[in-house]
Amino acid sequence: MASTSIKGKTNNPVPNPKTPTNFFMGVVKVTTGTFLGLTLLTTSAIAGGLVGLAVSFRNLPDVRVLKNYVPSQTSYIYDVKGRLLTTYHGEEHRTTVDFQDISPNLKMAVLAIEDSNFYDHKGINPTSIGRAILVNIQSGGVVEGASTLTMQLVKNVFLSHQRTFSRKLAEAVLAVRVEQVFEKNNILEMYLNNIYWGHNNYGAETAAQSYFNKSARELNLAEAAMMAGIIQAPEVYSPFANYDIAKQRQALVLGRMVDLGWITSEEAETAKKTPLYLGKPQAWQSSKLPYVTDSVRKELIERFGQEMITKGGLHVQTTIDYDLQVKAEEIVQKSHRNLVSWGVKADQIALVAIDPRTHFVKAVVGGVDYEQSQFNRVLQSRRQPGSAFKPFVFYTAFATGKYTPTSSVANYSKGYRDGSGYYRPQNYGGSFGGGDVSIIQALSQSLNIPAVVLGQEIGLDKVIEVCRTLGIESPLSPVVSLPLGPMGVTPMEMAKSYATFANNGWQSDTTMIVQVTDSDGNILLDNTPKPKLVLNEWATASLSATLTQVIQGGTARSADIGRPAAGKTGTTSGERDVWFVGYVPQLATAVWIGNDDFNRSLGSGVTGGGYAAPIWRQFMVTALQNEPVKYFPAASQFTRPKSDNKKNEKND
Repeated sequence: MASTSIKGKTNNPVPNPKTPTNFFMGVVKVTTGTFLGLTLLTTSAIAGGLVGLAVSFRNLPDVRVLKNYVPSQTSYIYDVKGRLLTTYHGEEHRTTVDFQDISPNLKMAVLAIEDSNFYDHKGINPTSIGRAILVNIQSGGVVEGASTLTMQLVKNVFLSHQRTFSRKLAEAVLAVRVEQVFEKNNILEMYLNNIYWGHNNYGAETAAQSYFNKSARELNLAEAAMMAGIIQAPEVYSPFANYDIAKQRQALVLGRMVDLGWITSEEAETAKKTPLYLGKPQAWQSSKLPYVTDSVRKELIERFGQEMITKGGLHVQTTIDYDLQVKAEEIVQKSHRNLVSWGVKADQIALVAIDPRTHFVKAVVGGVDYEQSQFNRVLQSRRQPGSAFKPFVFYTAFATGKYTPTSSVANYSKGYRDGSGYYRPQNYGGSFGGGDVSIIQALSQSLNIPAVVLGQEIGLDKVIEVCRTLGIESPLSPVVSLPLGPMGVTPMEMAKSYATFANNGWQSDTTMIVQVTDSDGNILLDNTPKPKLVLNEWATASLSATLTQVIQGGTARSADIGRPAAGKTGTTSGERDVWFVGYVPQLATAVWIGNDDFNRSLGSGVTGGGYAAPIWRQFMVTALQNEPVKYFPAASQFTRPKSDNKKNEKND
């Protein structure tokens, strides 16, 4: 007999039916020359007749398209360490695998119950056809099929499932054509990757994962026999639906294998007694981290389209650390319960953490309870940042070269006029200030008046330009009050901006996706960080040094984590939004507390330092447990920008 091959590899033609490993290295069954000759002669005669009938089927598809046929496949989403988070698919939950990655036990069991003469016929089985014709003539309709595996394959790929004579004839013609183009192992591989196995599982791999929580290559004889028995009526014979019936089908398959001489009676009895550890249906399982996977799905659809996500078999590695994300969600939920018990009128908390070195998002908590609200406030909610916006103003001042952290700024003002009218800034609590203060003092105490004065001196257009460089896309206008954060931004925008401060001005694209590959392992998207220096290093180091004072002795002493850290509180008028955004060299995190109803106050006296900073502290302590202490670079390591206006360099 001629040897079979798959993908250019020639297999050993010598069969050994009792050894599953060698079973599919060649012909399944060795028959006598006389019987084989008769079978082939009969097959050829009928095949020739069917080829003649093919004239009536001019519109049948060209089976050669199967060479490039890729069935719908499930996309898989993983965390940064490769842990599965969720899957995306349409009706067909499928992962295709190569022929050699399917257990010989399963191949043998499927052939035994579905088409034991598969390796002998050429697409159709004359004996089965004769029997089916007699039954159908007697019944006056198509009640019994004679489908080979090849016929089942072309039916699944090309034809409808309607039981008619014309469809069966077309099926037979196509099956003969397929056998002329493809090797047997190729056909069996396509069949095993396409067949429906129940519970939205298509193909051997997803079925094995669902029923037995293992790969198709790992199936033992007992598991393989049960899976083979399911094919005929998956929803009826599924062990999830009726375990006793599934066991009966398993015994039937094993008995058939014994009759064929492919296994011994002892092997069959052992398989029947082998314990089976069932998995659970996996096709429509909910995501383990829905705030994460919803966001990733949105980005994937924008890049590749909906159909590619549900049918393209993508493998997506996210930047998210599963353990850290779970901890972040627990901290947010516990903190919310505490806020409620303290009388704070807060419906929501949002948290997002970014690694400044890569700008990879490590955790994103879009709200207190995903089940109650799928709205992701980290990405979709624009809220006033209040004083957490001030670092953008002070960085811009440092970048001019006219100011240092010890420079003095006026802590008083008679007010300003702009397009929105007359505006006179006040410090928190209603004070109009008095005298000059250092920039360190202005930031650490979160004084409003110096920030507004400084904004006017350096130019608000320059501040907005810095914000755009940092990735803030929300609308910003150069109104006098801009330094106090009256315009809405998202927590993600705040976190990625501060992440650039944390990396001393170096920035990569912020993303939740590391890499996307297709089902063959080809890279479709590679988000390897490509850092660029977008800020002045001296100015950024000066800002970080100043913001450390906010935690060490300013408005965010409750954010002290026992290591160098920088950050800024934010509290808006009417206590409607409170923030703390802070960072160490390895992690930048934004925490926002508020209500979805913007007009609802959190309560009198609620501040970012009092309520958001402790949440930030708890998360950062957890996140940095295994991270060494690192220090921010000193401004003295870098050259100060040259100022073009020396007279404005105040008390350096």
